[in-house]
Amino acid sequence: MKKFFLTGALILAMACPGFAKTYNVSVSQFVEHPSLDAVLKGFQDSLKAQGVDATYSVHNAQANMATANQIAAQIAGEKPDLVLAIATPSAQACALATKKSPILAGSPLLFTAITDPVGAGLVDDLEKPGKNITGVSDMLPVNQHMAMLRRFYPNLKTLGMIYNAGEANSKTTVAMVKAEGVKAGFEVVEATVAKTSDVYQAAKALVGKVDAVYLPTDNTVISSLESVIKVCEQEKLPLFSADVDSVKRGTVAALAFDYYQHGYQTGLMAKRILVDGSFPSETPVETQQELILHLNLGAAKKIGVAVPKEVKETADKIYE
Repeated sequence: MKKFFLTGALILAMACPGFAKTYNVSVSQFVEHPSLDAVLKGFQDSLKAQGVDATYSVHNAQANMATANQIAAQIAGEKPDLVLAIATPSAQACALATKKSPILAGSPLLFTAITDPVGAGLVDDLEKPGKNITGVSDMLPVNQHMAMLRRFYPNLKTLGMIYNAGEANSKTTVAMVKAEGVKAGFEVVEATVAKTSDVYQAAKALVGKVDAVYLPTDNTVISSLESVIKVCEQEKLPLFSADVDSVKRGTVAALAFDYYQHGYQTGLMAKRILVDGSFPSETPVETQQELILHLNLGAAKKIGVAVPKEVKETADKIYE
């Protein structure tokens, strides 16, 4: 009888490899902040909901590129079944490591929360990545973001942006906002940072020069968001963000992605690669389409922003 059960279990495991196997997933996250944390949670919940058993080795670079490179090298020793890279700098570090490590070269690399995968050098083409790398992009619908902002300020003339020029995702977003500015008649004033400790002074540098501030999904800046909020509240400088998680923390509004759903979508892709046998090189890069509008009335009051009635009526989430 015991032999019968063992044989049956073996047959079941062979017939349903996804059922029997526990997958080793190594995670490289560039920095801790609510949006990226939500991505990881969504990814983990997605695999669990699909019946995929996984163990996670989670690493966080704390917004340090040198640490991101060290993490990528460390991951090679973990012999992962799949590598999840959250945010552009971590994905770039992991992609570089695959060129040096045969182990990583043979492991699928999924990126998520990446603005411009082609511009960041991660894939050759969105439809045909051509490597062991693919994932889900959060390329921002900047035209819709600017349309939302102009509902607050129809006569906007100068818009401040704080970002880390070393983050490829942010450089792409700034270029897109500038292009929108040319069409809509406003100028972009830039304030760049290299590390989180620079963020406060960058915000101060925009005071008196801009009508409002728009923060892209810049990992360095968003991880030090409270510094920007402090300046904007003191100086009554309107502050908007490209991610909804920052609205809860104190920006006025954002029309953006739900990053938990972003991670969940990445988990759906991971299952197709791990269990169903899809190849990353032949799996097109996906984008997230659904947008939600979050509004913080308390922040608007502190900063002195008048919220249009139609914005309140269309908000998906309002913080008082």
